[in-house]
Amino acid sequence: MTPSRDIADLLSIMAALRDPDTGCAWDLKQTFESIAPYTLEEAAEVVEAIARRDIENLREELGDLLLQVVFHSRIAEEAGHFAFEDVVEAITAKLVRRHPHIFGDTKGLTAEDVKASWDRIKAEEKAEKAARGVGAATGLLDSVPADLPPLSRAVALQAKAGKVGFDWNSARLVLAKIREEADEVEAALDEAATDEERLGEIGDLLFAVANLARHVKADPEVALRRTNAKFERRFRFIEDRLAAQGRTTADAGLEEMDAIWNEAKAAERSLPGSSG
Repeated sequence: MTPSRDIADLLSIMAALRDPDTGCAWDLKQTFESIAPYTLEEAAEVVEAIARRDIENLREELGDLLLQVVFHSRIAEEAGHFAFEDVVEAITAKLVRRHPHIFGDTKGLTAEDVKASWDRIKAEEKAEKAARGVGAATGLLDSVPADLPPLSRAVALQAKAGKVGFDWNSARLVLAKIREEADEVEAALDEAATDEERLGEIGDLLFAVANLARHVKADPEVALRRTNAKFERRFRFIEDRLAAQGRTTADAGLEEMDAIWNEAKAAERSLPGSSG
């Protein structure tokens, strides 16, 4: 079968992979639950490609993510729940419904007005589902997906609570909370705390840091991803410097590696537009 731009061909390929008689043994074994981790992984790889500004890789990763949608839809269709076309219908209906300023009579909305309208319509949809007995979750935080990456989920939980006023009034107040949580981590290190208690204190600190990122409109996942990349880049600088001397990191002490690290840091800071 040749590559195609037609979504119908992708659906046909998935149907062939799931054919009970002639399909792929691995694909036939899969369920919603078994491929859910792959769905999260593919979504993360899309975000990673965007962060790298790798447009060619983004095209490929979006295809991988689309495959996940098709895969879930095929499993649902086989069970008699819904088909891919129903997924398309649902999202198109939702987009039209939530954009009355584009597809309806409401005109002249600002970006803030649009966000408020979206939230209002979304709340109305949730209330309607509850009235029909669709979904048992009724709490404010129940709509936050449990499988989001932890930092992203922390921000989502905080944002939800913030909508009803359960929030700090400024980023500086959150910063003070971070200092408080850091003190509690330090106390847990000094005292006869258990590993579980230390884990809890570190979690509180990370949650507060995610909250600060939200308050300054910084995505903590993006921030940490950039810092991870920076760490890798500078550590490789250490390895390359030592390799040029015929040595490895096993031959160098912390003091020497730290000095080379600072060289890498200084070199990066001299570049236009650099930070950290």
